[in-house]
Amino acid sequence: MKHLNSKTPVFMIILINLLGYGLLSLMNDFSDIRILYSGIAVTITLSLSYIVVKHLSGCDGYIFLFVAMLFSVGEIMLYRISPSFGEKQILWLILGVLVFFVAYCLVLKLNFWDKNGYIYYIMSLILFVATFFIGSTIGGSRNWIRIASFTIQPSEIIKLLVIFFLADRYAHPARYKFKQLSPAIVSSLIVYSVIGFMLLQREWGTSLLLLLIHFSLMFVFNDEKWMLAGNIVLGVIIGILGCIFVSHIKLRINVWLNPWNDVMGSGYQVTQSLFAIAAGGFFGTGLGQGSPDFIPEVHSDFIYSAICEEFGVFGGIAILMLYFMLVYRGIRISMKIKDTFYKTLAVGISCMFGYQSFIILGGVTKFIPLTGITLPFISYGGSSLLVSFISIAILEAVSNKEYVSIEQEEEIEVEED
Repeated sequence: MKHLNSKTPVFMIILINLLGYGLLSLMNDFSDIRILYSGIAVTITLSLSYIVVKHLSGCDGYIFLFVAMLFSVGEIMLYRISPSFGEKQILWLILGVLVFFVAYCLVLKLNFWDKNGYIYYIMSLILFVATFFIGSTIGGSRNWIRIASFTIQPSEIIKLLVIFFLADRYAHPARYKFKQLSPAIVSSLIVYSVIGFMLLQREWGTSLLLLLIHFSLMFVFNDEKWMLAGNIVLGVIIGILGCIFVSHIKLRINVWLNPWNDVMGSGYQVTQSLFAIAAGGFFGTGLGQGSPDFIPEVHSDFIYSAICEEFGVFGGIAILMLYFMLVYRGIRISMKIKDTFYKTLAVGISCMFGYQSFIILGGVTKFIPLTGITLPFISYGGSSLLVSFISIAILEAVSNKEYVSIEQEEEIEVEED
């Protein structure tokens, strides 16, 4: 293990949490001891996890560093919005880190992940059926399953299962040839069936996310160009029909085009989001000095608006850059891997983080119509956080699949030069 010093990236994690929780304590005149305990718990969990990932596993440590910084900023803002949400999110963090290391070991040591991709599709169908029969409706969408006092969102798991399915499809195309239908047609039909189930549950954001991932993998892995063009045309047609005939989509389009028509009604969330971002200016109002409570669902869908209000546009840009670097490292990992299955997994997961961030950030800034989807590692939510940590574990395992990390390869290249 390398010697730790003040220049070690782990101190960036410590510094962010020290400043954030220090300011939160100052806001409460240092009277709430729970803030101190929460800060210690987050700092120790993330710092120790980063050290293990960077120095013991031999995989790409930068990815977990970006994740730790994103979570730290999101958790500080969550705790500032509601200490209850912040404390629950810390519990999900601890569970997420445990799941991360378990998933990392399973993906690294086991080699049956590409034996039959249809299993992932069947698992998705089982989750859909379970949601329809025992699911709960929250926020107008029947996409939650309640277990005791906890709720899980199956769509978060399904999107990862679809990526595994597509990875197997590109690694073993012969499995997906059915009579006169090519693998591209068969896999597209399966993906569209999953998207169809998502639409029945009014999961607009996740449906768009899966569609973009499907298009991206078709483009990257040189699928039939006519199929890619046909899928894009079909996606556009479905989108236009949805805007015309589905009232919920039509409402969101109208709100996107002009939220000022009904500021106190359907356009309230978007307008309050824009007011908050504008109020923050370049440098922000300061932690605890904004008014995020005016934005409905600020702890989940609109937490980025609260960050921009209190940390400013520059703080918002910093978040964007962290997501950009996370996606960049994921794509870079995929370029190092020769195995098609793991290469596709890396590209698919990288696209998932990239598109998911774009969809929610574009929605809260009125760049695109708003869709209900979480901001990875920042928004409140146990299901989203656990699946995000599993996805990062897969990337880390893939980066170490050949037992040579990117950093080690660079060192070898330098020595050879």
